[in-house]
Amino acid sequence: MNWAVDNLGLILDLTVAHLRQSVVPIVLGFVLSLPLGWVAWRYRLVRGPIIALTGLLYTIPSLALLILLPAVLGYSAISEPNLVIALTIYAVAILVRAVADGLDSVDDDVRQAATATGFAPFRRFWAVEFPLAGPVILAGLRVTAVSTISLATVGILIGVRNLGYLFTDGLQRRIIEEVFAGVVAVVVIALIVDLLLLLAGRALMPWTRAVTKTATKAAAGRTAAIGSAA
Repeated sequence: MNWAVDNLGLILDLTVAHLRQSVVPIVLGFVLSLPLGWVAWRYRLVRGPIIALTGLLYTIPSLALLILLPAVLGYSAISEPNLVIALTIYAVAILVRAVADGLDSVDDDVRQAATATGFAPFRRFWAVEFPLAGPVILAGLRVTAVSTISLATVGILIGVRNLGYLFTDGLQRRIIEEVFAGVVAVVVIALIVDLLLLLAGRALMPWTRAVTKTATKAAAGRTAAIGSAA
């Protein structure tokens, strides 16, 4: 604890850098996954290959990906963009399936009703399908956020400073408090980002609260009925 107090400025600076390196891939991954997930949902013939290929991206070891990408694309390996691109690829690997599954969860009767009331496909997607698929997509986004924030620490292995610096520096100097401070900082920002996404989801999708309350009341009613019967 004394080390953390004495080096609070360093921890805060690394946390800001870590957040920047994590938030950008999360946003980019979400934007790229929407069209890919929609194509995977809309065209069943290519759904399997798209989800399989994007899913396989997540199986590539992070350090290998950080070395392969610069070799293939021709940019510097020891740069922040290298880490951001790699983390974006991992985000897409998770989110494409989440988007496809979210659109799958929308009732076909709702789509037909929207079409019958004059919604064109583009407007129907943004006004009906995407909002109703929101809870499933949000769940995938939350997993992606936590995963990205954790994976970002490997950036220190290619010279990109973030909270991973506390791990390597602490191990090299045998300062356990420094390593512990890095672990706590990563966990805390992951929890904060996850909480913010949850609150944003509740604010942007208020109908999910109504569904949850209805389901809770129904479950309570069934429990009471069972108790009375017993």
